[in-house]
Amino acid sequence: MLEAGEFDIARDELRWLLDGCTDFVDAHHLLGEIAFAEGDFALARGHFGYVHRICTAAFPGEKLNGTLPGALPGNRLFYESGKALAYCLHELKLTAQALQLLDELRRLDPSDPLELAALWQSWSNEVQQIRLL
Repeated sequence: MLEAGEFDIARDELRWLLDGCTDFVDAHHLLGEIAFAEGDFALARGHFGYVHRICTAAFPGEKLNGTLPGALPGNRLFYESGKALAYCLHELKLTAQALQLLDELRRLDPSDPLELAALWQSWSNEVQQIRLL
């Protein structure tokens, strides 16, 4: 449905799935992707943020002190949703929060498979330029 551009049908199906399981991270991630594609960064932030919250709630004490390899299939949505959440925060002019999130994700997987360091550097430079104005 998404590949065919049937966002309305896909959105309805995903919401139906969430009626049965509100913590279905795949559904939230896909709803976030639809909202992002439509330019609704606030809604996308909500869905990607929910994925991030669900996943971090599974950490012992809701904070992981060790690493979490992004290359493992079970961790993929956590990182992809985290990166997308950072983009949403940046688009919503909440770049400081986006940078904190990128720091957290990079700490959890220093190998940086999603190349978050480049985003961090770019956005950090933007923040510095704004401060200089």
